[in-house]
Amino acid sequence: MSLHQNLVLYVKNSSFVLKPTTVLNGPTKALVINRATGGFSLEAPSTDEHAVEILNVYGIFGIITLLSGDYLIVITGRAHAGKLHSHDIYRITETKILPYSRSTNTLSETQKLDESAYLDLLTGALNSSVHHFSYTYDLTQSLQRQAGYAEPIQEALWQRAEDRFYWNHYLQKGLIESAQQNPELGQFILPVMHGFVEVRQATIKNNTFTFALISRRSRYRVGTRYFSRGVDEDGNVSNFVETEQIVISGTHQLSYVQTRGSIPVYWSQVTNMKYTPKLSIHYADKTADAFRKHFDRQIELYGDQIVVSLINKKGYEAPMGLTFEDRIKEMNNSHVRYVHFDFHHECRKMRWDRISVLVDQISDDLDRQGYFHSSGLDGLKPEILKKQTSVTRTNCMDCLDRTNVVQSVLARRALTSQLREIGVLGPHEQCDQFADFEFLLRNVWADNANAISIAYSGTGALKTDFTRTGQRTKAGAFMDFTNSAVRYFKNNYTDGARQDAYDLLLGKYVVDPYSPSPFSDARMIRFKMAFGVLSLLVINMCAGHFVMSSPESSGFSKLFWLGLFVGCGYMLYHELPAFLDRPRLCRLPSEIFGHPNGPLFVDSKPAVDSNVVNIAVENKKQL
Repeated sequence: MSLHQNLVLYVKNSSFVLKPTTVLNGPTKALVINRATGGFSLEAPSTDEHAVEILNVYGIFGIITLLSGDYLIVITGRAHAGKLHSHDIYRITETKILPYSRSTNTLSETQKLDESAYLDLLTGALNSSVHHFSYTYDLTQSLQRQAGYAEPIQEALWQRAEDRFYWNHYLQKGLIESAQQNPELGQFILPVMHGFVEVRQATIKNNTFTFALISRRSRYRVGTRYFSRGVDEDGNVSNFVETEQIVISGTHQLSYVQTRGSIPVYWSQVTNMKYTPKLSIHYADKTADAFRKHFDRQIELYGDQIVVSLINKKGYEAPMGLTFEDRIKEMNNSHVRYVHFDFHHECRKMRWDRISVLVDQISDDLDRQGYFHSSGLDGLKPEILKKQTSVTRTNCMDCLDRTNVVQSVLARRALTSQLREIGVLGPHEQCDQFADFEFLLRNVWADNANAISIAYSGTGALKTDFTRTGQRTKAGAFMDFTNSAVRYFKNNYTDGARQDAYDLLLGKYVVDPYSPSPFSDARMIRFKMAFGVLSLLVINMCAGHFVMSSPESSGFSKLFWLGLFVGCGYMLYHELPAFLDRPRLCRLPSEIFGHPNGPLFVDSKPAVDSNVVNIAVENKKQL
């Protein structure tokens, strides 16, 4: 079923009318959304009379319910991101949020403020330049999964989209339910993917081919760096990303898939104004089940798992590595191989060429893993020549910087074999022998690293100088220092709102008009208190300076002002966490710390695996 690619939206007092500008199969019908009831219907296109606004739109992102009722979100701007065969891929550049209700008079003043806050969160999440779509190509599925489609394809694009990467699925629930009763509605349902897409035309020795890199971010357990860590009870992990490298040359289609994701145990790092927040490992009794669910699902989806952990074997990261290894041993699954490569230790003093030690360690597994290769004309079911039989799952603490570097190295290894197989490279030639392609390859992977990092940490990736140039540089180290400083600020003072935006957009938080405002909680009271203490401290300093410097002041006066100054400083120090930006829509487990009855607590103490704590203490003694 084909999708409508260009629509004219007529905003009327009683309805939204989306009229296709091109004719597909059969008579063209317009989608009519009743603004009073929210119902959908397909009707013969009518005239634009009585329209209060007319917009050119490129698709429906979805529908969300806030305090005043439903809002229609439409795509009003797109940029061409590339073409795979004959399939155009677009990046969303602009959206518009349209209210069903024509007035907010029924809302209280507090609700009006809340409605504005919700809309600000949505606008920020929608206009982040990381949403991609195609009208004719399933961006949510890898080439290997697409090769398993039955021919001819009868399902609509939304029906065959991969659930994990169908980013706007929650916002399209109403449309999907209606399309199940009236399949023609499927022509208006456009799946959107969140992540990175780059498609380039490349040439090596007069052989021109398409090189593409696609990273798909899962919509489950989505969040920001310090507000989304580890695993949930269903086995979903934070910052899970599937990255597919694609080569298309003539009738040949080749791809190589890797994954990344947070270490699948219950753990957290709550922002506390320190550069490295305290690491806590929770729910020791529940971890085994969630851990097993995660890997069972990964094996079902990708086959055997080559699990590469890049975290430090000493210092504060050590307990995570030990916990991960213990859980792997406890699970005892022959389809999972675990490799712990201490990236910072092995590649210390900028010796990043030593990543080859890791590659050599898993080279036999990579050879057995292979890659996907099919042959066939566009639009016809391809002949499958090879399948990728396993996947390399890489992680560090954030699954960003170290992970990006290693994934780019593994992808290069696979790419070299692929290009040799189809005759683009000779039997002993390497990609880096061809400067133009080498430049393209490195920069696409560095751009991918930045896109994934911005979505999770708020800044571009660290260590991209190696990805772009093949070597670690002092200039790159300085850029990492700058990005780290920006990360610190954003993680502490802006990530709460970013987490709220994810939770609202993806349906983790559902607006309830009968619940108290989430934007006027106790933290705002503490913030005002801290601000008051800060003001008092400044006044104290000025008055104290006058008193302390005056020869007529008695010792008692000086002692009084000194004590007041110290007291205000102590109060301010303890109120500083009120300045931190924490999520307000969904209460995080980390926010329950300090309350004996919270779910992360047993006998008023964090439920941390005692073995991990003991090991961590021993490691600390050795430092």
